[in-house]
Parts: sequence; structure tokens; C-alpha cells
Amino acid sequence: MRFHHFPLLTLLAISLSAAETPILDVMSAEAERSMEGLKSQDPPPYFLSYEITESRRIFVSASFGALTGSVDSRRRQLDTDLRVGDYSFDSSHPVRGRGGRGFGGGGGGFSYVEVPVENDPAAIKNVLWRSTDSAYKRAVEQLTRVQSNDQVAIEAEDQSADFSRENPREASEEIVEIKLDRAAWEEKVRRYSAPFSAYGNIFNASVTLSVTGETRWYVNSEGARVRTSQPYYRLAISADTKADDGMRLPRYESFFSSDPGGLPDDAKVLETVQGMIDDLAGLRQAPVVEPYTGPAILSGRAAGVFFHEVLGHRLEGHRLKSEDEGQTFKGKVDEAVLPEAFSVVFDPTLPMIGGVDLAGAYTFDNQGVPSRRLPVIEDGLFKNFLMSRTPIEGFATSNGHGRKQAGFRPVARQSNLLVESSETLSYSELEKRLMELLEEQDKPFGLIFEDIQGGFTLTGRRMANAFNVLPILVYRLHRDGRRELVRGVDLIGTPLTALSKVVAAGDKVEVFNGTCGAESGGVPVSAASPPILISQIEVQKKAKSQDRPPLLPAPFEEKLLP
Repeated sequence: MRFHHFPLLTLLAISLSAAETPILDVMSAEAERSMEGLKSQDPPPYFLSYEITESRRIFVSASFGALTGSVDSRRRQLDTDLRVGDYSFDSSHPVRGRGGRGFGGGGGGFSYVEVPVENDPAAIKNVLWRSTDSAYKRAVEQLTRVQSNDQVAIEAEDQSADFSRENPREASEEIVEIKLDRAAWEEKVRRYSAPFSAYGNIFNASVTLSVTGETRWYVNSEGARVRTSQPYYRLAISADTKADDGMRLPRYESFFSSDPGGLPDDAKVLETVQGMIDDLAGLRQAPVVEPYTGPAILSGRAAGVFFHEVLGHRLEGHRLKSEDEGQTFKGKVDEAVLPEAFSVVFDPTLPMIGGVDLAGAYTFDNQGVPSRRLPVIEDGLFKNFLMSRTPIEGFATSNGHGRKQAGFRPVARQSNLLVESSETLSYSELEKRLMELLEEQDKPFGLIFEDIQGGFTLTGRRMANAFNVLPILVYRLHRDGRRELVRGVDLIGTPLTALSKVVAAGDKVEVFNGTCGAESGGVPVSAASPPILISQIEVQKKAKSQDRPPLLPAPFEEKLLP
């Protein structure tokens, strides 16, 4: 499949007037005043940035046909990054050994600084002034700590600078307006969630529309002035039941769009709800898969999450700064990590693929660096890390992946992950290859991972450097061609081994949109991949509740899932 690359929004490199951008003007003026006023201090700051994030959120939710929440809110938060020292060694330097923060670049941590939602210059300046004073005092204290640590700790493996030099940019996007008939959506989510109420053994069911308009104003002492604005519309449906042995059986579906018109119509949503009910009924009767190794096919969505967990988190550059991290791909530039036909790209400039909006698209990261397309694996060879403004050896500058949730400090994070293959097979051909692997390995069945709820990964050295992908729809494909729904499966493994077992790709790309949580909070991400054939995977038993089903029947006239 060919990918068409174009900016999410047009960037306007213009001279910004006070009437157009009063908030940027206030922030720039206060940054200049602070740097000038503090230059006589010892030590003086060498860098200061402000980012104000405004979130307009509408949240409408219903469960079993009744409204459970309807909120329309607006808030602004300030994040301040003040550094003392210099680009090569500053107050963000990682503290190594006992009590260290575990990674470089000053990432992690959480601050909660509210900013007035009215564009009152005096009120905004007051918040900036107090935040700058606190940030300076913390930075001075931290610089003393890291200087002492550097004297007593052994020489660091990575001798790169603490902060990269980047060309300051000016850009302004139109502020998005959230347009939504909340009363109409309250009725929609009631109607969408009502079919679940017919079943006394569906224990949780909800439909939620979450709408966010996020506008960010960013300035720094180097001269950057950036305003970005993005809308996010997400419709999420969840329901779960229990098997007779106590295992919780969830089903999730979600739809993402950058425009309300991109969400599915009523008929499509209700069809999805009925499909979920049918799946829950099937899962209750499905057999449990015992721990197993053998070949498998991952659907495009499942493969996207697989690459996100197995590969993506290990490419986040700041992890190579920390000697507590596993550093899986350190020193592997130009080494083969996938078959020659495979390439992997991160492209936050891409807003859509195959008619599906991508949640991980943005124009500037949270450090004022423009986004760009970044090949990380080309023809099977490893090429690049995702970089924020925290350099690592061999990668001195940012590639626009310094990201965060408001209230956190930015580190290198994923965006739109795209798995590409120059050689593809139809799905029937993938299944044929799977059957051949079953014969070669003398396995009674292979697994097909149809849908996924997410996953997590461990990247440190102090415990197993492993991953766990959490499937919710899995089928057993027997050697006689029978497909059988099964349950109780978690896909586990270690990264280099798992990647070495990738064999072939299908020809139809699917998208998984979600939110990724890590040191710098939750950020929107996407993973787009064709189905993947893997010669050997490992599954373990899923955790199981020991609680009995409810002792009383449901308090309404009910029918039960079989």
C-alpha cells in the first residue's frame, strides 16, 4: 500500500500580531523579562520555555440505556522548563545510582499549574512569574545534586550533551472550535448502550463519546513561538461478561476521528454493539488455551499493537541515556532486525491512512520542534531512534518526538507507527503459509489474533525485558482447517526473539488508535500495519478472578448469554 504524506495543517510562518496571538505575546515578554532579570543570579538560567495547554472537553456517557455523565469543561495548564548550566551539562542531567530518576532529560514528574482561561495579560503574567521563580530554585538545587553525583559515580556510558540546539520556529494554526450537539449525543449514547441491558450476565457496559479540542501555546528563550490546535473525537464502547470459571471476558470497540462527521452512523454503531454481544456469548463457551508456543497470524490491529510494544518503546531515545534501561537497540544501527521486505516508519505528519484518521498526528511536538517522517527500519535494517531534545550518542538533535501530557515534562515518545512491506500476501495465502508452518513444526494448531485491547512492556534492566500484548478475540486454526474461538490468552515474549520470528505480511492495512502512557503521561498514538505471520509466538494464561458471579439475578426481566 502506498502512503501519501502531507501536513496535518498548513503552518504559517508569519509575524504574529498582538491581536492575533495575545497569549504568545504575553509569554514571550515574560520569558524575556525573566531571563534578563535572572542573568545576574549565580548560576544564571541558559534556557527557559513556557507551554500553556488549553483543553476544551465534552464527555457524554451512558450505561445500559441510561445517561451516566455529561460534562463540558475548559481548562488551561502551564508547563515551565527552566535550565541552569549549559547545553552540555545542565540541571536535567540524570542522577545515577540509588535515588536516581532512571532516565535523562528531566522527563517524568507531574506539576499542576492552572492558568486563567480568560486572556487577561496581568493574570497570566502573574502565573508565569511565580512558576518561573519556583522552577529556577528547583533547577539550582538540582544542578548541585547532579554535579555531586557526577563526581562520585563512575563515568557515564553515554557522554552526549544534556540538551540539543534547535532552530527556533514561528508558526500559528487556527484555533479549532468544538462543534457538538450535546443533547443529541446524550440520546445517541443512551440508544447505543441499551441493547446490553437485555442480558442479565453482561455485567458492565458503557458507551462514551469523548471530545477534546487541545490548543497549545509554546515559547522559549531561543525565540520559538508556536501555536497548535487539534480536535479529537472518540466513541468508545465496552462491555464484559464472565465465564463460569470466573474469567472476565471483555470486548472493546472504538472509533476515532478529527471531525464529528467521521464517526460512524447509528446503524453502524448498533451493528457493532450486536457484534460485541455475539462475541461475548461465544467467549463464554470458548475453551481456555493452555500455555503454548507455535506459529500465529496477527491481524493488522493486533500487529500494530505488537510493534508498538515490542519495538516502539525501545526506540524512544531518552531510554539510552539511562543505564537502568535495557537499551535493546543500542549499537544496532545498520543491523538487520526484521526481514528485508519490512520497513517501519514513524510519521506524525500523516493525518490519515486508508480513510482512517490517525490519532498520533501533530505538526509540532511539545518542545516547539516540527514533526517529520522518520524511517526507523529500512529494508529490515535498523536506522533511527525517536528523539526529543535529549541527545544520545550518535543522535545529537531532535526529530520532533518530544511529547507529553499537560503537567508532565517531555521525553521521546511514539506518534504514528507505520509497518510497511515490499512483499505482501493475501489473507488466504497467509493462512496457507500458517498451515505449512504447522506441518513443519508438527503443531496441532496455530493461533489467529483477531482483536486486541492494548498491551504493556518492560524496558529496564532490573527485571525481564519483556512485553505482554492483551488480545480479546483469538481463534485456534487446526490442521484440518477448522477455526475455533478460544479465550484466556496473553501474548508474551522478549523483543529481539519476537522480531526475529516475523515471516510475512498481508496486503490490507488496519489502524489501531489509542493513548499511550509512559513517563511523560498519556499521549495519542496510532499504529497501522498489515496482518503479520509469525513463525513462533508464546502465550500464557490470562489472570482470572476468583469471585463468583452475582448471587442475585439481575433486577430486571432478563435473558442470558448462553
